[in-house]
Amino acid sequence: MSFEKLGVIKPILSAIKELGYEKPTTIQTRAIPLVLAKSDVFATAQTGTGKTAAFGIPMLQRLRNVTPEARVVRGVIISPTRELSIQIYEDMQSYAKNMSLNIAVFVGGKDLDTQQKILKEGVDIIIATPGRIMEHVEKGLNLSHVEIFVLDEADRMLDMGFMKEIRKIHPLLPKRHQTLLFSATYSDKVRKLSKLILTKPEFVETSKKNSTVDTINQVVYLVDTDKKAALLAYIIGSRNFRQVLVFTRTKASADELVLELKKDGLKCGIIHGDKTQANRLKTLNEFKEGKTKVLIATDIASRGLDIEELPFVINYELPSIPEDYVHRVGRTGRAGRDGMAISLIDIYEKYDIKDVERLIGMKIPQEVVEGFEPDPTIRRRDQEELKLKSEHKKVEVKRAKKSYKKPDAAKKTPSVKKTPSVKKAVTSKKRKTTKRD
Repeated sequence: MSFEKLGVIKPILSAIKELGYEKPTTIQTRAIPLVLAKSDVFATAQTGTGKTAAFGIPMLQRLRNVTPEARVVRGVIISPTRELSIQIYEDMQSYAKNMSLNIAVFVGGKDLDTQQKILKEGVDIIIATPGRIMEHVEKGLNLSHVEIFVLDEADRMLDMGFMKEIRKIHPLLPKRHQTLLFSATYSDKVRKLSKLILTKPEFVETSKKNSTVDTINQVVYLVDTDKKAALLAYIIGSRNFRQVLVFTRTKASADELVLELKKDGLKCGIIHGDKTQANRLKTLNEFKEGKTKVLIATDIASRGLDIEELPFVINYELPSIPEDYVHRVGRTGRAGRDGMAISLIDIYEKYDIKDVERLIGMKIPQEVVEGFEPDPTIRRRDQEELKLKSEHKKVEVKRAKKSYKKPDAAKKTPSVKKTPSVKKAVTSKKRKTTKRD
């Protein structure tokens, strides 16, 4: 199958050929014809399988006819994070290279008045985060001419608490419009949202629910908490990782880890919510250009990073939500390339990895690195408290059982005597009733 056979027009074909797109991926093969046919689409696909092109290419083709004198917003793409919005914008600009469409990206951290001026000049397609587009709506943004409405990474959006914004945006759209919902994972929240905003949708599922890409080799290394930073530095140095993305659970642990790795002579960058937008973009570009070897990030970046041929992803700490594991490791093994996902887990994360395995439907091999073997005598700090609680409960149960086992009087009085007495009572009642009859 080729993009030509999918019905993609020449201006877009020439643009994507320059980008190296030769054959469409599974999600693109199945979604592009449906979008061109003006159907609502509910698509779930693994991260790194080409979802942006799956909705972006047909969207551009459908909105290609432009009246420059009277431009109105005819396409809206909502994504959960700034990084992802900017990434989608860059991709869409590349696809529309040979077209006269005006595309704009509106995210937080940028001047609102400047974005308002861009709107007044005329925009065909808006790519924005939920919060920022609502600010523009309050300033008078008109969405009554929207023909195509896209929610990308819908699951992440709901996890971040943007359901209210989506509910406010949807009634502002015209009754007759096309909605495309794309999600990396499938959950009850996403299913409920689909019922709210989609009309007779076509369902596209290119893989098992909540699964990871087959080209990603996954492994878990068991290690004590205080040895994690040393093991991470050892793995990166001894295996000569040229480019590695490291995820932490919190901003505080990300800041601490940067300091530890810099002591080992590793050039590191860091991205999290406390960093400014300009700083985050600068750090990301330095990582892409190879100026820094290690990029440390919290889950805020797990959906917005699209780095070609990223070979390694390391979970320094497992995410608090198992679904986020799928998005983290999805940064590697993109577009059919091989990748490796390493997770460093301590005694506190043993149960968390089981939740991840249950979600993705596979067992991740667990190994130990020589010289970093976990100490078998170390116990969880809360283990003693848990033991005391469980022992206390057991004592109560035992006492209760003893009190119930005590009725020995039943042994003295034979059970045979009891049963006839009950029977007599029943029979006497029956006799009374017969006499009344």
